[in-house]
Amino acid sequence: MSSEPPGWRTATERALYGPHGFYSHRTPAAHFRTSVHASALFAEAVARLLLRVDEALGHPEPLDLVDVGAGEGELLTGVLAALWEREAAGAEVVARLRPLAVEHRERPAGLDPAIGWQHELPGPGAALKGLLFANEWLDNVPVDIAENDAAGTARLVLVEPDGTERLGPPVADDDAAWLTRWWPLEGAGEGARAEIGQPRDAAWARAASALHRGVAVAVDYAHEQAARPPFGTLTGFRDGHECRPVPDGSCDLTSHVALDAVAAAAPGATTLLTQRAALRALGVTGRRPALSLAGSDPAAYVRELSAAGEAAELLDAGGLGGFGWLVCEVGCGAGFEAEGGYGPAPGLP
Repeated sequence: MSSEPPGWRTATERALYGPHGFYSHRTPAAHFRTSVHASALFAEAVARLLLRVDEALGHPEPLDLVDVGAGEGELLTGVLAALWEREAAGAEVVARLRPLAVEHRERPAGLDPAIGWQHELPGPGAALKGLLFANEWLDNVPVDIAENDAAGTARLVLVEPDGTERLGPPVADDDAAWLTRWWPLEGAGEGARAEIGQPRDAAWARAASALHRGVAVAVDYAHEQAARPPFGTLTGFRDGHECRPVPDGSCDLTSHVALDAVAAAAPGATTLLTQRAALRALGVTGRRPALSLAGSDPAAYVRELSAAGEAAELLDAGGLGGFGWLVCEVGCGAGFEAEGGYGPAPGLP
């Protein structure tokens, strides 16, 4: 008798993070492009946020900067470069800074030795003071999938390594409670699906709990309760292209995040906003240079025009600018003004 296949949460855990998983032997940047890869303006904006946090905390020593799901360390490298560009002021911050990458992969060769590297999240005992940043991390935290059967009962979706699915037992206990609260399938009809986000809520609460004082930010593909996708968002990426999600280690597996549910489980004061609003508040405008600059300083005009194009991609409401930002302030009033005000909000604007 063959054993029953696992649900998507277990299958994804093995496919992404197991001994032969996708992240054990592949460079993430070769398969998908994040805001960090799109433009150095993103790291510069994070550097500005770090400086605001530093000011709000009274310039602690050390000042912590933790990148969760760090990939090859590109964001931390970019933030350090942005700080050094501030010359004496930046050097003073760098002297106090304790940058740490959290990533399943092994430390890449050539990474700045000032950047720490570990495979597990810091625990609550770390008592960090500073900024914890997670860019496109939660979408890779594995979750189970529920699907309504013909009778309208939400059942766990089981999956073979080749991606073949079948319905398993009814969703029960904490997972059922999470669905009822955040993504109800009752009355949605046969075939309606939901990604059960409870593991992401717990993962973010655990990550943010490492802060004694500071700001924790999660940036990701997101949706809110009023507009959940009726058939879920699970997909795969391979070689820079979207592909069929198959849990065999050959592709990235990702699904959008119920960021409002994550916010409800997070510590401190929480705010939800779009990347477009957040980056504009951090000085990324996408404003084109004055045409007169082309005559007086052509090289500067080309540089500024290129930066405006990169900013436009980061701010595009139909692309990266539509990402959700969850900002958690823990014992730290480091809020900044965003479009329409930056304060507690019920959902993504």
